[in-house]
Amino acid sequence: MELVHSGKVRDVYADGDDLILVASDRVSVYDVVLPTPVPDKGKILTQLSLWWFEQLGDIIPNHVLSATDVPEEWAGRAIRCRRLTMLPVEWIARGYLTGLGLKEYQKDGTVSGIALPAGLTEASRLPEPIFTPTTKATEGHDEFITYDDVVRQIGEDTAARLKDVTLEIYKRGAAIAAERGIIIADTKLEFGRAADGTLMLGDEVLTPDSSRFWPADQWRPGRPQHSLDKQFVRDWSSTLDWDRTPPGPEIPQDVVDATRARYIEVYERLTGRRWTS
Repeated sequence: MELVHSGKVRDVYADGDDLILVASDRVSVYDVVLPTPVPDKGKILTQLSLWWFEQLGDIIPNHVLSATDVPEEWAGRAIRCRRLTMLPVEWIARGYLTGLGLKEYQKDGTVSGIALPAGLTEASRLPEPIFTPTTKATEGHDEFITYDDVVRQIGEDTAARLKDVTLEIYKRGAAIAAERGIIIADTKLEFGRAADGTLMLGDEVLTPDSSRFWPADQWRPGRPQHSLDKQFVRDWSSTLDWDRTPPGPEIPQDVVDATRARYIEVYERLTGRRWTS
């Protein structure tokens, strides 16, 4: 097989007409890959994505061909996928105000051109989920764009269809998670086109790397939330004297252990399955 792309977390190999998507244990914050892996992280991301793909399959097709027809050394962390031409947009849905969305709101009262009510605070629940796309930067950081920007890039029909799909996936996922005592504050999705033009959901879906998960019984607007996702590593890194450029800092063992425990907790609570590795 040929390595065709190595991303911050995933490596992509070509195998005939298919792709093999391999999730590593690497951790990235602020677009910098840190030198310390988190054991089992890649497997948890893969297995949780597969579970979500099953829950969401009636909304839009996805790129999964097989979770088992992969090289043995990557068992559990790899997926055999269709080749997609990925769209140049990060498709983000937000139900709560946090992260970069909060910073944008504090600056001018909007996120991605959407005006929000005055007086919202960190972790406020929004009146309804909103679509807040960003660029998909190959270098530097993603930047907020508006829905009209997306229309100009990919056309009105595709933009409208995938905006609706993004919000539907978020709402479905949030409802399922709520039944299990978890808030999905926001999530990032990626879509592409198959060779026949079919729009498909790709990459990962509703994982602790692509979403913010909060325990519902600990949700308190107006302050940072207890996170069951990568935000825990971001928060740790923000306490360091580090300019967010490579090389990144080593992650202490206690932070590695706590991060792994959070990923396992959210996997087990969402799927109802015990994590074994």
